[in-house]
Amino acid sequence: MNASELLSSGSKILKKNKIETHQLDSELVLSSLLKKQRESLLINLNEEVSKNTINNFERLISRRAHKEPLAYILRSKEFWSKDFFVDKGALIPRPETELLCESVIKLFKNKKIHILDMGTGTGCIILSVLSEIKEAKGIGIDVSKEAIKVAKKNSKKLGLNKRVKFINKSLEDIYGYKFDLIVSNPPYIKTSDIKNLSDDVKRFEPKIALDGGKDGLDVIKKVIYKSNTILNKLGILALEIGYGQYFKVSQILKEKNFEEELLVRDYRDNVRCVLAKFKD
Repeated sequence: MNASELLSSGSKILKKNKIETHQLDSELVLSSLLKKQRESLLINLNEEVSKNTINNFERLISRRAHKEPLAYILRSKEFWSKDFFVDKGALIPRPETELLCESVIKLFKNKKIHILDMGTGTGCIILSVLSEIKEAKGIGIDVSKEAIKVAKKNSKKLGLNKRVKFINKSLEDIYGYKFDLIVSNPPYIKTSDIKNLSDDVKRFEPKIALDGGKDGLDVIKKVIYKSNTILNKLGILALEIGYGQYFKVSQILKEKNFEEELLVRDYRDNVRCVLAKFKD
């Protein structure tokens, strides 16, 4: 069987199982197995494929047909033009979160800063920021041991492990440090809304990284309250929030002595990130 025939069979199976990106996913699975760029695969479609590759391809296509996210199947997700390792222990990095990285990098470019990433997951935020701000150092914390393993793997992979420590701790247990910048993409989905998420999210991604409690603000509040005690004066809290949460988040920030510095809107014009300065 050649690559073209194999791709066609994979695409058909995924289409039948209502995977909208059936053709692309089929191509990405095969190019990953062959350790080739997708473009290179597409110009060599007549190439014969080994029996072992066919078996592996069919196994991975079956997982995708059951709605498992492609990032978990390939154990990889591109973020900030870097290839991050992912597995089921951590939330898959989202393109919107790059907006948070972009804003922070612009604000602190060429500065020597100490960063804390609360709920670090794969480490994608703090590692992307450190890759651009060469004088910066930081700590990433997460209550999930599995997520910390993933983040450590990524810091090594990106050659940043000398400038970042990843610690399996809850934010309540962080004291004795002061930071110039705190970044966080906390869980912000209402518990009652989780059942409405797409199958690939609700069935496969860690619930702990999604569930923000009754109003979606449980962890956001904790991040703001904690930041109030460990940020340096005029330090910045950069927070990703959910749809329709800006008004309430804005009120909590004011109560805790923060002044909004910048609002970042996403591709649908919702306020997605809030950057606020701690006034002390």
